[in-house]
Amino acid sequence: MAVNEEATITATTTKASTKEAVRARRVAIERRARLIQIGRIIAIIIIVLISLAPLYWTFITSIKSPAEATASPPTLFPHSFTLDNYIQDFTSSPFFLLDLRNSFIISVITTVLCLLFGVLCAYALARIKFRGRTLVQATVLSVNTFPFIAIVGPLFVLFTGSFYIYNTYAALIIPDIVLSLPLTIWLLTSFFKDLPLDLEEAARIDGDSRLGALWHVIVPLTAPGVFAAAILSFIAVWNDFIFGLNLATDSSAQPVTVAISLFNGQYSVNYGQLAAAAMIVTVPLVILVLIFQRRIVSGLTSGAVKG
Repeated sequence: MAVNEEATITATTTKASTKEAVRARRVAIERRARLIQIGRIIAIIIIVLISLAPLYWTFITSIKSPAEATASPPTLFPHSFTLDNYIQDFTSSPFFLLDLRNSFIISVITTVLCLLFGVLCAYALARIKFRGRTLVQATVLSVNTFPFIAIVGPLFVLFTGSFYIYNTYAALIIPDIVLSLPLTIWLLTSFFKDLPLDLEEAARIDGDSRLGALWHVIVPLTAPGVFAAAILSFIAVWNDFIFGLNLATDSSAQPVTVAISLFNGQYSVNYGQLAAAAMIVTVPLVILVLIFQRRIVSGLTSGAVKG
């Protein structure tokens, strides 16, 4: 009888100890998960602050008075607020507005041409089997690793020689296509490869040609990828500085990225106008990305997922 009671007590104690151990382990796991979550939030906050710091500093410089913008030590929070720098960018510098227009025209035309050529090239690489296809893909991707400043000299000689298009939109659109087209082809190729071949075959059975099936079926179904490629191409061309600086000399074709550098005088730098011009050029891109961020993310991730 005593042995049974002792065994019962031992079993009860063991069960209680087991429950305690399980509860302690669960608490430890939850605590660890909470700490990991807090660490992730802190890391995200730090990354966001570091990323936004240049934009914040540019903005507060653009609304400071000239005296405060050049004060030492600099003020982290502006003591004055003025929009004179933005007004002067458009009134005292007529070239700025013209160069802003040039950047928009060049970016739009380049993006449209990149999508046109990119869709055709990506379709050929994804759907048509031919000898040397892997070599073509590798060559296209290797273009992005090439230092574009190395081709500025040859392009300058070419565009100012017999093939004279220097200081025109064409002189900037051609190298910008070289800059943006590889990314467009690479992104769209992954989308076209993941699209079921049956859809294209059904369109061709219904009487569409190969090109018709491409434009009527494949392109609409891969709209997220096409949209992402268009946005990324537009941003790359809008931010171009090297080609604009060396292949255009005045506001007839000069992009706005070059116009920003012209706010530097020979003996002084107008930091307020320079920062205001940078904000004017940057904010439209930020707004564009924020509005279409879901489409961009969808375009960048959908092509990487099979099924």
